[in-house]
Amino acid sequence: MKYLKIPVTPFQQNCSLIWCEETNECVLVDPGGDVPKLMAAIEKEGLKPIAVWLTHGHLDHVGGTMPIAEHYQVPVIGPHEADAYWLDGLPIQSRQFGFPPHEAFRPTQWLKHGDTLTVGKENFEVYHTPGHTPGHVVLFNRQADIVFVGDVLFDGGIGRTDFPGGNHQQLMNSIKQQLWPLGDQVTVVPGHGPNTTIGDERRTNPFVH
Repeated sequence: MKYLKIPVTPFQQNCSLIWCEETNECVLVDPGGDVPKLMAAIEKEGLKPIAVWLTHGHLDHVGGTMPIAEHYQVPVIGPHEADAYWLDGLPIQSRQFGFPPHEAFRPTQWLKHGDTLTVGKENFEVYHTPGHTPGHVVLFNRQADIVFVGDVLFDGGIGRTDFPGGNHQQLMNSIKQQLWPLGDQVTVVPGHGPNTTIGDERRTNPFVH
């Protein structure tokens, strides 16, 4: 498995372009915007998109979803259905955050805890991790020891819980019960900022208690 972390939008949200080296099939995780930049990366690597995967419904993570899905004629998968209200509210989100107008949409498939996603010969386990949003999911590639965590956990930080539907205790539970057991060696690819590891965050993250 290979991946590129591509910061997009004024929020510098990390969109992850993930691909299978054997098949050149790829997915985009959380394409928040800057669609031409994302398409250029796909073309440069000579990849074949098969899906868009979403960790949660916030605009800075889903803003480029429909242009990409329509251009490549691929399905939109995720997040968990508990984030439906965020996707329904995208027109309001775009006004609140100063983004261009954005239509509401629904994914081709909602995700639930225990699902498996595949790109080429790479498999990803789906964990439901509410707290930042009720329908947040993370995507774990056990073979590569990499987890794509959206806005659950950051290098030295955690996701905000002051948005509608956020819940601090749920977020703590998600981090400690879903992420910590993956193993200290696992690389964490967050939705904003640099990568970290489960071990580093378990030992030093000042916000997890």
